[in-house]
Amino acid sequence: MKASKGNTVKVHYTGTLDDGSTFDSSVGRDPLEFELGAGMMIKGFDDAVFGMGVGDSKKINIVPAEAYGEYNEDLLHKVPKDQVPADLKAEVGSRLAVTQENGSQVPVVVVDVNDDGIVLDANHELAGKALNFEIEVVSIT
Repeated sequence: MKASKGNTVKVHYTGTLDDGSTFDSSVGRDPLEFELGAGMMIKGFDDAVFGMGVGDSKKINIVPAEAYGEYNEDLLHKVPKDQVPADLKAEVGSRLAVTQENGSQVPVVVVDVNDDGIVLDANHELAGKALNFEIEVVSIT
């Protein structure tokens, strides 16, 4: 059986950046389970699993457009000092969640703290990066 749209697949994977650093892996954990073609995974990963069979493995490189997108400067937000909560101990690298008008929360990272306020980055941490994966299909249903 080859994996096709609508199948539930389980895979083991290791994700690395071009510098060789690992950003995620299922090694030592249960395999990742998802419905193929349902938009649960980044496009490049989903596309790579199509047509694979149980026991098949492959190495792939996913360009940013097929992963988390290009880094977008428009997602950097300057927050004036008078709008920063007094009890917030913002430091560069701090991860925060910003609540939007509709009530949804967006994860952000503090990228600058200065006398004028703080700068928040709402880009995904892997935006603008090519991703490398080693994938092995464990099951298809």
